Amino acid sequence: MRKINLIVIHCSATPVDHDYTPEQMTIDHRARGFNSAGYHYYIRKSGYVVHLRPLDVVGAHVEGFNANSVGICYEGGISVAGKPADTRTAQQKESLLRIIKELKALYPAITKVKGHRDLSPDKDGDGIIEPNEWIKMCPCFDAEKEYKTTPTP
Repeated sequence: MRKINLIVIHCSATPVDHDYTPEQMTIDHRARGFNSAGYHYYIRKSGYVVHLRPLDVVGAHVEGFNANSVGICYEGGISVAGKPADTRTAQQKESLLRIIKELKALYPAITKVKGHRDLSPDKDGDGIIEPNEWIKMCPCFDAEKEYKTTPTP
C-alpha cells in the first residue's frame, strides 16, 4: 500500500453549465501524455462519484506531490460568465466530504487536505503560497481552510 499523507482537491476548470464527462477527461488527459485520467476520484455535478484510478496507483494531478497523495476532482469550477468560481453543488460538497472522511480512515497518515493552487511554488520564498503565486485558481475555493478539521468517520 502506498504511503498517503495528503489529499489534493481539484476542479475540472469547465463551465458549470456544461457537462464534462469522465470519458472526455480521460481523452483530454491521454492527449496530454497520461495513460489515463490523472485523478483518483471525479465528482459529477449530481454528486455521483467516478473512480478513475485505483488508490494503489500513483496519480498524475499535481507535480511533485503525486507519490504521496490522492487526487479528487469535481466537475466545474468556471462560472457561466467564464470566471473561476466555486460552482460545487450541495451534492458535490456532500460526496467530497464523504470521500475525505473515508480516505482519512483508510490512511491515518493523512494530515492535510489542500487545493491544487496551495501546492504552487513559493516564488518569493517567504514560506507562504500567496494568491499571486498560484499557478491556477484550482479548485476555486479554500480547500485547506474548509477541510482542516474534517474528522474521520
